[in-house]
Amino acid sequence: MSEAAIDTIVIGGGLHGLSASLHLARAGRRVVVLERSWVGRHASSSSAAGVRTLNRDLAELPISLESQDMWHNIEAIVGSDCGFRAYGQVNVAEHPKHVAVLEKRLALTRAAGYTHEELIDRAELTRLIPAISSHCVAALIVRTDGAADPHLTLRAFRRSAESAGVTIHEGYGVTAIERVGSDWQVHADGRSFVAPTVVNAAGAWAGDIAAMLGDDIPLGHKASMMIVTERIAPLLKPVVSVVGRPLSFKQSDQGTLVIGGGLQGSADIQAQKSFVDFSELAKGARAATDLFPSVGPLRIVRTWAGMEGKTDDHLPVVGPSPTASGVYHAFGFSGHGFQLVPVVGAILADLIVHGGTNRCIEALSADRLMARRPAA
Repeated sequence: MSEAAIDTIVIGGGLHGLSASLHLARAGRRVVVLERSWVGRHASSSSAAGVRTLNRDLAELPISLESQDMWHNIEAIVGSDCGFRAYGQVNVAEHPKHVAVLEKRLALTRAAGYTHEELIDRAELTRLIPAISSHCVAALIVRTDGAADPHLTLRAFRRSAESAGVTIHEGYGVTAIERVGSDWQVHADGRSFVAPTVVNAAGAWAGDIAAMLGDDIPLGHKASMMIVTERIAPLLKPVVSVVGRPLSFKQSDQGTLVIGGGLQGSADIQAQKSFVDFSELAKGARAATDLFPSVGPLRIVRTWAGMEGKTDDHLPVVGPSPTASGVYHAFGFSGHGFQLVPVVGAILADLIVHGGTNRCIEALSADRLMARRPAA
């Protein structure tokens, strides 16, 4: 594909960039993906891969519920089940005082017209997760939630995108972007690419890319940490979190336990390096062993920290630039973007191909975060 033939340049080869490129290519657009490192290098391959509507912000719920339907049909979309298992996600109340937190959340979603979350008692919790500690009293559950395999998902989206005609350039870090007539010229690794539309899906670096495109969007970062244990016999199927403590606990198909929950390490964004804080990570291990005492003796096989963009309100930026024609953003997922991958790509294709979308993304506009400069 020659540079002159490009319709859209996607900056960032993580899952959201791949999903956008896939949907655009299937809509007949000629797409190039520019990835600074390699596909899925950072947040996408470091993800716990939760497919979760449980406890979503109400602003995200409409697209999250649609994305959930897409996950249940993911093989038809990308030719692989992506390791998705819909065993449910469960938010556990350890003590009676925590039940009020779950009841408040349930009342909030029911008042907004949603019925996907369900409050279960101790008996049902034990039936679903026999290994859970006897002190746990109740839980909020979405039975159709679950988790996938991040590496299988990356391979499936990449393969599908390339099969649809997408060209992926790895090792192409964007150094400058400028307006050339009605097009955008993107400079990366000594080459220039020109197209009328640009998708900024650059993850933790998306704020820098937005600035090159003329948008001043504040963006912090997260360095969420994970633990993987040795393999054990089947212990549980649902993904477990707990009220008041950082924990995401699941068992993979291979038998390993994957423990996360948003505990933060540190990151040097410019150097593309992240670092595990073991004293902080120990909080997740303690929560896991408190809920599942039998896992205490297990050996830890691996730990890591990823790098992800974080907005002030922890909601992503999804939609057109408020100031730059032909520019579309998809970043700032703040550690919970994996489940949204299928629908965000479809939203971006809507916006670029049709000029708008019927999906509810008003609360995800970049405009809400951008500083207002005095009129000249």
